Amino acid sequence: MVEQYNPTVMDHFMHPRNMGDMENPDGVGHIGNPQCGDIMEMYIKVKDNVIIDVKFKTFGCGAAIASSSIVTELVKGKTIEEALKITNQQVVDALGGLPPIKRHCSVLGEDALKSAIDDYLKKTTGKGIEGWQPHEEEEHAH
Repeated sequence: MVEQYNPTVMDHFMHPRNMGDMENPDGVGHIGNPQCGDIMEMYIKVKDNVIIDVKFKTFGCGAAIASSSIVTELVKGKTIEEALKITNQQVVDALGGLPPIKRHCSVLGEDALKSAIDDYLKKTTGKGIEGWQPHEEEEHAH
């Protein structure tokens, strides 16, 4: 069964924003889902508590790439506190929706961002995001 993606998802899949490596990132997030094989890395550059640049590398399906791409657009220019409030539902909404079987990709996008912020906070304050853990694995298919 082929899942249908809306034009926004297809645009972010075919023309991902902010994809690639970052030299000397302030925070690096790495999230993987062993069930489906999706792997996301997110890099942030922070100045005066504001995310001034963000890049990603994703190995995964179209929805995973689109989710990573849209997350970078949602967080650039936001404070750390604002970025921490971004949820996987906001990722889905910004993409104009994802098929239910692909919603886990938005969770990976949220977790990759929070993993990068956690890394940044550990490096700058000695403490990560209080109580934060990546979401539990969900059953899904690819």
